[in-house]
Amino acid sequence: MLVDEYQNIAGFQVNRSLYQFIEQEVSPGLNIKADEFFPKLLTIVSELAQQNQDLLLQRDKMQSQIDQWHQNNAGAFDLNTYKKLLQDIGYLLPKPAPFELELDQVDDEIASIAGPQLVVPISSARFALNAINARWGSLYDALYGSDVIDGEIKGPERAAKVIDWTNAFLDEAVPLANGSYAQVVAINTQSVPIFTLENGSTTQLKNPRSFVGSTDQSVLIKHHNLHFELVINPETQGIQDVILESALTTIIDFEDSVATVGSEEKINAYRNFLGLMKRNLEIKFDKGEKSIVRKINSDKHFVNAKGESGTLSGSSLMLVRNVGHHMLTDLIKSPDNQEIPEGILDAMVTTLIALHDIKNLGVNSKKGSIYIVKPKMHGPDEVAFSVKLFEKVEQALGLKANTIKIGIMDEERRTSVNLAACIKVAVKRVIFINTGFLDRTGDEIHTSMHAGVMLPKSQIKNQPWIKAYEVLNVKVGLDCGMYKNAQIGKGMWAQPDQMNEMLESKLAHLEAGANCAWVPSPTAATLHATHYHRFDVFSKQQQLMQTPVKADEQDLLLAPILDPGTTLSADEIKTELDNNAQSILGYVVRWIDQGVGCSKVMDINQVGLMEDRATLRISSQHMANWLHHKICSKEQIEQVFKEMALVVDEQNKHDPLYQNMAPSYDTVAFQAALSLVYRGVNEPNGYTEPTLTEYRQKRLAELSI
Repeated sequence: MLVDEYQNIAGFQVNRSLYQFIEQEVSPGLNIKADEFFPKLLTIVSELAQQNQDLLLQRDKMQSQIDQWHQNNAGAFDLNTYKKLLQDIGYLLPKPAPFELELDQVDDEIASIAGPQLVVPISSARFALNAINARWGSLYDALYGSDVIDGEIKGPERAAKVIDWTNAFLDEAVPLANGSYAQVVAINTQSVPIFTLENGSTTQLKNPRSFVGSTDQSVLIKHHNLHFELVINPETQGIQDVILESALTTIIDFEDSVATVGSEEKINAYRNFLGLMKRNLEIKFDKGEKSIVRKINSDKHFVNAKGESGTLSGSSLMLVRNVGHHMLTDLIKSPDNQEIPEGILDAMVTTLIALHDIKNLGVNSKKGSIYIVKPKMHGPDEVAFSVKLFEKVEQALGLKANTIKIGIMDEERRTSVNLAACIKVAVKRVIFINTGFLDRTGDEIHTSMHAGVMLPKSQIKNQPWIKAYEVLNVKVGLDCGMYKNAQIGKGMWAQPDQMNEMLESKLAHLEAGANCAWVPSPTAATLHATHYHRFDVFSKQQQLMQTPVKADEQDLLLAPILDPGTTLSADEIKTELDNNAQSILGYVVRWIDQGVGCSKVMDINQVGLMEDRATLRISSQHMANWLHHKICSKEQIEQVFKEMALVVDEQNKHDPLYQNMAPSYDTVAFQAALSLVYRGVNEPNGYTEPTLTEYRQKRLAELSI
C-alpha cells in the first residue's frame, strides 16, 4: 500500500479509503462521526495491541513446550505424565465451580427456537442476500431440485414424488384431525382453516393451537416453534406450495470463507455488511433472459383466528463472525509502522455498522443485541480478552454493557479442554458454542505434530478424542445453563449436492443435543428444517441434563496417531497424499488467483465439497505431519502435487478466469500450495492465513502489472 494512501491520526496511519468509507457511508445517521470514531478506535488499539500479541506469544510458548515433551518422550507416551505437563504450563486449567449464564436481551431465534444455521461469506452480496432470505424456503423446490428424489425420475412423475414426500411429512409434523394431506383438495382460510378432502368431507388441524393465522393466499401453522406456510392455489384452493421456516440464523462471515487481502476487498466486505444492517443491500444480475433484482425479503403479515394482525420475520437473524486474534491488517499502521490486530478493527467497525440496526429496533435483533462470533480462541484468557475488547467497544460507541454478545467457536484444543472456564469468563455474553471437526482436527494435528504419525484422515474421525469432543461440548454447554438460553451448535454439512445423505445422517446432530447446526445452502437449510419437526431437541437436552455423560474428558488429550507397530502400505500412502494434495490445490488456486474464500470444490472422486480455510488447514497439516515423520519424501510431495495439478486443471477447464498450473508448475497458486505443506510444522497453530495472504499479494501484484 502506498504512503499517500494513508492519513495520519494520532500518530497512526489510517487507510484513506477506510476513513472515507466510515465518514461518507457509515457515519451518516449515527451520532458518531469519523473524526470521533478513529481516535476512539486507536485508543483501544493502543490499550490492547500488546496484550493481543502477548496471547499469541503464549500460544507459541505452550506449543514449544508440548513439542519438546513429545520429542523427549518419543515412543513412551504416558497420559498421566502428559496431563501433568499440560497442567504445569497452564494449558489445562482447573474446572470452575458450577455456575449459570447471566444473559439478558437474547433473541428467541438463538435462545429458545431450534433450527438450521447458515454461514455465508460477506464478500459476496448475492450469497449474503440468498442466505438472509433463506429464513423461508419452498420444500417443493428443495425436494425437486435435489437428490432426495431420485435423479432418474423426471417431469410430472418427479413433481408427484415431491408432493407425496411433502404430504407424508405434513401428516407426521402437523397432522389433520381426520385423513391425510394427500386427500386435501381445498383449504378455506376464514377464521380457522377448514380442509376439504377428496371425498367431500371436511376436517381441521388435529392440534388447533398449532394454527397461527392466515393471509389471502396461505395458512400459517407452528410446530416446535417453527412455522409452515401452506400456500393456496388461487384457482383450485388446493395446496400450491409448502414453505418452511428454515435458516433461523445466519453467520455473516468475515473469516474463514472470505479472501479479503487487499484494502478494497476488506472495505467492500464492510460495505456489504452495512447494506445488511441498513436493510438496503441490493444486487442486480441477469439469469438467462431475465434481469433479477435481489434484496432482503419483507416480513410476513397475517391475521390470526381472533382477527388480530401479526408479523413473522421474513429474514434470518444475523450474527457476524469477526477474524481471530492472530490476524493483522495494514488498513491501519501503528506509530512504529506495524500492522494492527484485525480483530480489534473488526470489533469496532462491525459494531459501528450494527448501530444502524440498534437504531431500528426489531429489524435484525428485536432485543437490541449485537452478536459477534469469535473464532480460533485458545482457552479462557483469550475469551476474556474478547470480553475486554467488547467492553471497550461498547464504552467507545455509547452502548449499554453486554449489548455485544459472543459466540465461542470450540475449534481449538485448549478451548475444548477448558470449555467451562471459557464460558464462565463470558458468562454475561456467551450465546453460542459449537463444534467444528475440521479446524478442531487441524489444531489436534498441529498440537500433537511431534507425538507421531497421524492416522489417515478417514480414521481420525473414529478416534476417542473426536467422540469425547462432540459429546462434551453439548454436556458442558448444558451444565453451564445454555438450555433455552443459547445455541449449542454442530458443524457444517460439506457436501451441498448430497442432500439425501444429509437427510439420513444430520438428524444425529439433534439427537446429540445440538439446537442448531450448519448447512451449506438455502436448499440444505429447508431440508434440514424437517429434522427439527421430527425431533424435539429441547426434550433431548432436558434428558441429557439428567443423564451421566458417556465420555471421558481425558480422551480429549489422546492424539489420533498411528500405532508405532503399524505400517502403511505404499498404496495407502499414495491414496492419502493424492487426496490431500488435490484438496489443497482445488481450494488454493481459487483463493490465490480469484480471491474466492469459499466455494464448492470437486474432490478427487468428483464429489463437490464446500471448502474454506478449515478444510485447507487439516489437509496441509496432515501432509506436513507425514513429511515431518518421513512417511513420504519432499520429492514425493512435489510429484503428487504435479499429478493433482493436472486433475484440478481438468476440473476447472470451463472456468474462463482459471489459470492452469500445469505443465509449468510455476504459478503463484501452485507455489502457495507447496508452501502450506513445507511450512506446516512451524506455522503458528497450523493456520493457513499467513501463507495465503503472502501469495495472494504476489498474485495481485502480478495482475496489476
